Amino acid sequence: MCSIASKGMLRMGIFDKIKHAIFGEAQAAPVTQAAAPKIEPAQAPVSPSAAPSPAPSSAPAATPSAAAVDIVSALDAAVKKSGQKLDWRRSIVDLMKAVGMDASLAERKELATELGYTGDTHDTATMNMFLHKALMKRLSENGGKVPADLLD
Repeated sequence: MCSIASKGMLRMGIFDKIKHAIFGEAQAAPVTQAAAPKIEPAQAPVSPSAAPSPAPSSAPAATPSAAAVDIVSALDAAVKKSGQKLDWRRSIVDLMKAVGMDASLAERKELATELGYTGDTHDTATMNMFLHKALMKRLSENGGKVPADLLD
């Protein structure tokens, strides 16, 4: 109960903030709209056997729309909107700035902890390279369309 509340509303991790900034606008509305029709109370009492059927078919339907989130397009748009010259494809700092986040060392160290970095956090160049690759991989695992060259 506490862990659900702390993960969802009270305490959002750095990765979750980045994911929400990238996926949020592209995915939030379709997922919410898909969930609303299948949970309608008027339909559940009418046909109890029909209620479980839409739920499984709706869950797989959300996966393809999640896979359709193009990370390159989303981040290119974020950079354009920011009005700054940012190289998000190579820089974790620029990526975080593009989505309107604090890219401070403290925030990056917290992200490093979340993403399982075990190296020296004082070696910021190495840590930043790890963070960028690990972030791209995690975004891909969470339904983002990430080009292979950004996953290597």
